[in-house]
Amino acid sequence: MSALIALARAQAVAAGRAQPIATVRHLHVHDHPLVLIPLVMAGEANAPLAAMIGTDPARPRLLAVTQPRNRDERFTFAADLAEILVEYAGSFATDTEDVAVDRGKDVRQRYVDAPQIWVPNPAGADFLRLFGRSTRFLKTEGEYAVPPAVPLLGRWLTFFANSAEVPGSSLLVNAVQSLGMHWATGQSSAEDAQFGVQLAWIESGAAAARAAENGPVAGPATDPDFDNRVLAPLIERQAPELPQVLHDLLLPTWERMWRTLALLRRMPVGERVSLRWDLDRDAFTAFVQNLNEGGPPQPRRDGAVAAAARLQRLENAAARYAVQRAFDDPLVLAEYRLSGAAFAGVVTLANPDRVDDSGRRPVLRPRIMVHTTEPVRVEPGTSLTSPARPAQKARIVSVSPSGDGNDVLLELSGGMGRKLVAEPGSVPAVGERLVLTTLSEAYRPGGSLPDPSETPWTHGGPPAPVGPDASGASDISVGPAVSGEPDQEQGDVVAAARGDLQQPGAELVTGPGRVLP
Repeated sequence: MSALIALARAQAVAAGRAQPIATVRHLHVHDHPLVLIPLVMAGEANAPLAAMIGTDPARPRLLAVTQPRNRDERFTFAADLAEILVEYAGSFATDTEDVAVDRGKDVRQRYVDAPQIWVPNPAGADFLRLFGRSTRFLKTEGEYAVPPAVPLLGRWLTFFANSAEVPGSSLLVNAVQSLGMHWATGQSSAEDAQFGVQLAWIESGAAAARAAENGPVAGPATDPDFDNRVLAPLIERQAPELPQVLHDLLLPTWERMWRTLALLRRMPVGERVSLRWDLDRDAFTAFVQNLNEGGPPQPRRDGAVAAAARLQRLENAAARYAVQRAFDDPLVLAEYRLSGAAFAGVVTLANPDRVDDSGRRPVLRPRIMVHTTEPVRVEPGTSLTSPARPAQKARIVSVSPSGDGNDVLLELSGGMGRKLVAEPGSVPAVGERLVLTTLSEAYRPGGSLPDPSETPWTHGGPPAPVGPDASGASDISVGPAVSGEPDQEQGDVVAAARGDLQQPGAELVTGPGRVLP
């Protein structure tokens, strides 16, 4: 927990109400999201009990399993879920737009919008991952055939669950983390995991949060007392009133989900949120294209090379997301000012026409003097960036004490045009207040990875040849492992669209990243 978050939690305790820790919204909130609240049976691995799902707050649809241990009922539940979720996701695979690539020399197609699924908490996203894994390899023919929509549902759930691991993605969003990103309550992060209590802190305050502690759970796990007193007797005698009981149990969470969406929509959106949503649309487009081309399902586990490439992608996405949040939000950037990775000051001197002619050709290198009262913990020669001018670099020439602070002499490069005269407004003027930081959105080149066929023996060796039935499984939870090799092309396509592009149309970033503090 950072110092500012700790302070906000202390203020929340004193005020009896959650405190904002963000000035803008850092995620995309869809105009037409799908809300999904899963519920599972305790003591049974990945046994769905019910799900409340829909896109209209006034028309929730309940999918219930009266006997979760019955395999046929579980597959009927999966088929019903597929009917809703796959249809919803597919409704966005219609209109496309042209996206310039290769510096405008070519274009590619991208869907103009993408689906967005909301679940109450991280455990709900984990359930979708497990349920997707247990259904995407099932056979639609033979002794244990399932409806054709069930394996397709598994592939969609896996796609959404994988996207949820990517920092900044908004394809699968959970309400608990979204609220925690923007408000600090007067309780611990572990207590914030109870969705109803966390929302009560934000909407009404501590008194309402205490009352909400005894309210219905948000799933996917059920309350043990509810299991013993209500659920077990109903399942045992297959009572016809079970669906209504589950409906009443999930309805309060359903209403809280839509109140959460309305709460977040009222916040101004961050400037770079749209860039991350573009990457989500790229990923959605690539996945739909793979489905349409008859590509194989995602492998059960990645090979060594695919796992390393995925780790690089996640690290790059985490670093990029941290920088973008800081550049969009002064409250987030304040964390870096406290740690010495940024400082704020006022421009006291400026020479916008300075030209450096010491090299082979003259180049425009304006200099400015910034006076700051904050500690400057960066050395001369360090390159800094201002969120107001992210394309411009400011190299520290010298730092000298002055009055109540320090004077920092900076030499500017980039973001001023191609001439020897700076474009108007590209050089900070005297009196302008600047925030300068070591954070940067610059392109991050990385190292190369071997071809999967050249995987060293220390990492398992090359993937085994894949037979025609390699992705099949005769049981919902047991099946042969599938090599990552046939899915490598799909992984590269989705990866290139998902978060490994510095910007739409850029080349694939394959190098390792660094997770910022």
